[in-house]
Parts: sequence; structure tokens; C-alpha cells
Amino acid sequence: MSTFHVDHQDSSAFTHGMADIEPGLRLHYVTAGHGDRTIVLVHGFPQTWWEWHRVIQPLVDAGYRVVAPDYRGAGHSFRPVAGYDKWTMANDLHRLLHEHLGVREPVVMVGHDIGLMVAYAYAQRFRDDVSHLVTMDAPLPGTAVFDRLRSDPRVWHFAFHGARDVAEILVAGRERQYLQTFFGVRTSDPSALSDRDFDTYVAAYSAPGAMRAGFEVYRAFDQDAADNRAALARNGKLTVPVLAVGGAMSTSGALIEEMMLEVAEQVTGLIVAGTAHWIAEENPEAFVAALLRFVAVD
Repeated sequence: MSTFHVDHQDSSAFTHGMADIEPGLRLHYVTAGHGDRTIVLVHGFPQTWWEWHRVIQPLVDAGYRVVAPDYRGAGHSFRPVAGYDKWTMANDLHRLLHEHLGVREPVVMVGHDIGLMVAYAYAQRFRDDVSHLVTMDAPLPGTAVFDRLRSDPRVWHFAFHGARDVAEILVAGRERQYLQTFFGVRTSDPSALSDRDFDTYVAAYSAPGAMRAGFEVYRAFDQDAADNRAALARNGKLTVPVLAVGGAMSTSGALIEEMMLEVAEQVTGLIVAGTAHWIAEENPEAFVAALLRFVAVD
């Protein structure tokens, strides 16, 4: 097995762009590499494309083209009032890839946290456009695992983020303190996120409307659950290979494989040692190695 050295990457090595998706919505994205196969990395909350900055170059070095967008409402992407259901957010990414980046071949779709929900919606909605799906450490609305975890006190933020206006009022002006707590209780290694990493996220979510947009992705969970149940009933389980990744110390980590078996036929489970929730930052070497094994062509 190859050994990968993963370190902080100079973001100047990546190409940044903005794409007009629809009136009132531009998506920011980062691309790297020129491989024949494309890996799409979809971040979660409260993060941006920067979540993946330690793993992009090793994937490029392995011969892949990498696309890491800021989804609707996050990072440098626009923050519209609506459209935070994951079915719509998946369509945003499809338009980005097909209309703006010219991606025609099926992609490897990787999603962490909220990105897991977007990546699954993408795989269900655009079934012929995904070769592999990687789902990382979050419950998926519409599954029994999601319903069990939703009432767990450790995921109190689901209810808090769902309280429109209340969450915004209480967090406004305290974004740094809130994010510090949010990251701190979900990590196995507090040093995994550097000061630069944390400051990047604080700057992103202190921008006007950013926390509102971040909370809206949670407020769409009931719609997401309905959409996912309808898609499963209509299309059946996913048939593409799925890698279900959990953190060793995560609340949901041990349940990701069970959860994905509810909605997919070919599921491989993986628990990443030395991680809680922030897998790509806590143990990027192990994550990259596992991802490359999973997508390798025989």
C-alpha cells in the first residue's frame, strides 16, 4: 500500500472560479488536476471547500481531477433566501459540473456532514452521473438512523439551528465563540484544525447572512426526509458502490454503514482511526488512502 504525506496545502496551487447557476446564485469552486476521472468533494457545516485543502493535492498526484465547491450559502458562494433542500443543492452542483466545468463522465461524489446529504441527493437524482459515492459521518434524513439520532442530546444543534431567528439572534456577534465550541466538542485531536483553518471558517461564517444560510440547511431536513423517502420508493436503492465513512470517536460514526444499507445495495463501511467528526482534517492520510483504494480501477 502506498504511503501518502498530507500536509497543509498552499491554496495558490488551486484554481478558483465563480459560476452563475441561476439568477441570484453564484457558486464558488476550486479545481485542481487534469485527470480523466473527477472527484467532487462536498463540505459540511460550519466549513467551506477549505475542509479538503489537505487532501486535494494527494488526489491530484494520484491522477484525478478534483472539484471542491462551496455549496449554496457557504464560503464565497451567494446566500439566497431559499433553496437549501438537498435536492436543490444537488442540482446546483450538477449544473456547475456539466454546464460550467464540462464534466461528462460519471464522477466520484464525496460528501461530509451536510455534504453527505447533498452527495446522496446527487447520486439519487443523477444516477447515471455517479460512479462511486462516499458518505462521511452524518445522519441522512429519511432513514431510521437519522430518526434515532435526531433525538440524541449530543445532536442538540439540529433543534437549535432549526429555530428560525432565535439561532441568528443568539449567535450574531459571537460567531467565533460558537464555532469554537462547535468544533471543539466534535474532535478527537484539538490540534487537527490549525489557527489558520479556524480563522478561515470564522471569517466565512461571520459574513453577512452566512450563519442564516448555514442554519437553513438544517431547517430543510423535513423536506429532505420527504424527498429521500420518495426517491427511494421511486428509484429503489442506489446501485453504485458506496463507502460509508465514520469517525472512531463520532456520535454517528458507528452507524454510517448501517444507515447507508437502508438506501444502497453495495456498501463498504470504514471507521477512520484517530478521528471524531472532522475526518479529512484529523486523519487526512488514512482518508486519502482509503478513498483511493475504493475508487481504484481493477
